[in-house]
Amino acid sequence: MLTAAVVLTALVAATVGLTLPTGLPADDPLGGPARFGVAVAVLAVSQLARLRFRTAAGMVSITWGEAALIICLYLVPAGWLPSATLLGAGLAWSTMSLFGDRRPALEVVRIAASLAAATALAVSVTTALGHPLLTPPTPGLAVAVIAGSVTYLFATAWLGGATLALRHGVPIGRPLLAALRGKLLMFVGNVAVGLVVVALWELDARWLLLLPPPLWLLQQTYRHRLRADQERRTWRAFAEATAALNQLDERGVATAAVSGALALFNAEFVEVDVARGDGRWRRYRGDPGGQVADREVRPPSRAEPDEHELIRPLAVGAAQVGELRVRFPRSAPPSARERDAVAAFGDALAAALHDAATHRELRLVTARSSYEAVHDALTGLVNRAAMLSKGDQALRQLAHDHPVALLLLDINQFKEVNDTLGHAAGDQLLRLTAIRLGALTRSGDLLGRLGGDEFALLLTSVPVVGDRNAPMTYALRQAREIAERLAAPTEVAGVRMSIEVSVGVVVADAGTADLTELLRRADIAMYQAKEGGGNVAVYDSARDAASTDQLALLAELREALETDDQLVLALQPAVDLATGAPTGVEALIRWRHPRRGWLSPHDFIRPVENSEQLGTFTRYVLDKALSVAAGWARDGLEVPISVNLSARSLLDPRLPGEIADALRRHQVPAHRLVLEITETVVMSELEVIDEVLATLRSMGVQLAVDDFGTGFSSLTFLTRIAVDELKVDRSFVIRMADSPEAAAIVRTTVGLAHELGLRVVAEGVETAEQRMALAELGCGAAQGYHFFKPMPADKIGAVLGQLLDEARPNVFPLRADGAS
Repeated sequence: MLTAAVVLTALVAATVGLTLPTGLPADDPLGGPARFGVAVAVLAVSQLARLRFRTAAGMVSITWGEAALIICLYLVPAGWLPSATLLGAGLAWSTMSLFGDRRPALEVVRIAASLAAATALAVSVTTALGHPLLTPPTPGLAVAVIAGSVTYLFATAWLGGATLALRHGVPIGRPLLAALRGKLLMFVGNVAVGLVVVALWELDARWLLLLPPPLWLLQQTYRHRLRADQERRTWRAFAEATAALNQLDERGVATAAVSGALALFNAEFVEVDVARGDGRWRRYRGDPGGQVADREVRPPSRAEPDEHELIRPLAVGAAQVGELRVRFPRSAPPSARERDAVAAFGDALAAALHDAATHRELRLVTARSSYEAVHDALTGLVNRAAMLSKGDQALRQLAHDHPVALLLLDINQFKEVNDTLGHAAGDQLLRLTAIRLGALTRSGDLLGRLGGDEFALLLTSVPVVGDRNAPMTYALRQAREIAERLAAPTEVAGVRMSIEVSVGVVVADAGTADLTELLRRADIAMYQAKEGGGNVAVYDSARDAASTDQLALLAELREALETDDQLVLALQPAVDLATGAPTGVEALIRWRHPRRGWLSPHDFIRPVENSEQLGTFTRYVLDKALSVAAGWARDGLEVPISVNLSARSLLDPRLPGEIADALRRHQVPAHRLVLEITETVVMSELEVIDEVLATLRSMGVQLAVDDFGTGFSSLTFLTRIAVDELKVDRSFVIRMADSPEAAAIVRTTVGLAHELGLRVVAEGVETAEQRMALAELGCGAAQGYHFFKPMPADKIGAVLGQLLDEARPNVFPLRADGAS
């Protein structure tokens, strides 16, 4: 439609223009036909000397049209110019189409008509402001021809942009701005050249013979400037397109690739086919006028692409990740440079898609690992660790006096099912139990499988209104309903059976218990149910008189950790049996309870180790011990301090970092801290414990094995973890005089330590005879009531100073690791 209108306008303008008065003098030496021929030739040459560049809608040509317009306005009557343009542009573009572009005839007609229409509009503007025919150039006339040139520039740019926009379905602004930006410099030169030619013709036409070399140089300058500008924009677009590929998911990478390739290559459309890990393919397609669309496709099996299409397989190593397809406009097939650019962009896209696929797999593996870490693989319920963690978190979120209930279930005769029907049937029974329990669980409750045939259900929505027995009544009702529902007959491995369970029930306030203690109490109740022959039993405190007291004790410990006057250190030095010099000090914690009086570790350490307060308690003791050691250092006493660690503390991989922070905070060298690990740790072969101990050892912290000799795997432990010190258990020291076996164990331990280059400290020395016997056996150091009882921190400094003063004549200098 637009082409028809332009052609009609051009024909009308050409016809009308030829009928207007010429304004040529009667004695014109050239004559009208000659002048018309010159105009046709000038206009044709101006089109042949074109420069081209690519835009999003195809190739845009810029010519010397404004210079030709100014020259022709001087040479021929203005009315002749539309027809001269139609003829000259038609001849030029027909020639270029015949020998290079291969444009359709209709396209050549459209171009010639567009230029003729633009010329007619430019002539109208110029003649309205002046009369340039054979008139010497003046400032006023220059303004008139410049106005006509500007009109010609905008008219040709608009007509070309409108045609490209309609053909490719893109907004007209993009090709219009691209054409104006590319033509700007050349337009200024065209106007200048046109005015110079007119001035030289008016002065002496022979001067025109000097113009070809400067015009050729000017053409090369235009070409170089246009190419440099295009290169700069292309590389900027390439950098932006490849940077946009830095996405973490496939859709983001493919969408960025389509959008980036459209902008980079000014393509008609771009397709990115992505190979999925499961064998499926997905295609992302976009064109300049729309959004990126995607759909699932079959694996690509395309024939050889034509000259307007580039296809780049996308691979990383031997792994195929997809395919890139770029379709260039028919009027602008890809050049060798663009083939190289597509190859480079394709390689960057392949790497980005591979990284996105790898990141996706990593997310899936991470999510699966995270899920498996807290869920039971067989039933999908939370596992024991997650039950303890989530349960304690739920308790902390409730009010201190809010009642909660814990139900612990155990399947009766589960072993018989495994033995008679096989483990597959046992697994089926467990899954069925989990499904039925899940159906009975209410919102807010926490259900988990603890292991084997044990399940736990934490009820947090226990009623808080009514009489004081309402929570227990509610918990019992829930437990009995569960037992009854589970007992409904079902078929397992072809055998019809009922799932009978024993349920232990415990009710407590949220602020007085942690889940570990609740599980312990529920376990007692469950065995009460088994022993009593019923399905449900309530925890009986008479059977566990210490539990209530321990729950209260844990609540009181939380308060004690927030103060600074209840938990205190009692420090007991170990002395060198040969010189009497102190070899180290063991830090023992005591609790100055405001109501119960002085409590030894035996009174509260066990419940602390089984509670979530262990980490806070351990950090508290370490902080106090290192504070004391820092005070010794300021007084010039370089004596190591020993702190006992629980086995559960060593399950925390964060422990080495926390100890390193504490050492830095108190400015205590790592080798001045000795961590005593118990027999429970020694017997453990958990990888995490070995890693934590190895990390502590690499930091320079010293390790001592407490109660050495009482466990059957102590020697095995020494082959896994390097330690610095062995502490002989007090039971052997006390019986050493009366028991040859005990004396042999002490002697063997001392000899083993000497062979391994370790220090030996005998614990529980209470008599001079024991001290002499140990010295004769070669034991290096000892601690016990025979030397010193545990004493407060404010007295230990003076004792250590006195021991050093008394032993100094006989003491060899200590090595950096504290050994003598």
